[in-house]
Amino acid sequence: MSSIVSEVPAAESALVAAHYAARLSFETDCWDVNHALTTGKADFVLLDVRGSKLFEVAHVPGAINLPHGKMTERKMAEWPEDTLFVVYCAGPHCNGTDRAALRLARLGRKVKVMIGGMTGWADEGFAVETGVSAAA
Repeated sequence: MSSIVSEVPAAESALVAAHYAARLSFETDCWDVNHALTTGKADFVLLDVRGSKLFEVAHVPGAINLPHGKMTERKMAEWPEDTLFVVYCAGPHCNGTDRAALRLARLGRKVKVMIGGMTGWADEGFAVETGVSAAA
């Protein structure tokens, strides 16, 4: 007798590997971003894509506030073409990261989404900054 879990057979290992390799090319998580930032190994630009008022209340330390609607070819030219951008918004209930990732991709930029956004960051207990960042 099979369970609901095994009723549909598991995918072949090669398919599972391809699926998760692809998924990790699209996203990262709060822990990995925090680790890179706190160890000085951040090889990406972290963009908070929420509005400026929410950014001022709290944001990930070192993030730059750049809502997706302000991501223009001219604005993005401030960074080298091979820059990796990591984008986040409020949390899983917000599609701001999807909109930002789509916009950056259409501009030919490399991008990953930080899954969880500010909700995930808070859940992990990581520190936040308030006010307008000097980087903004």
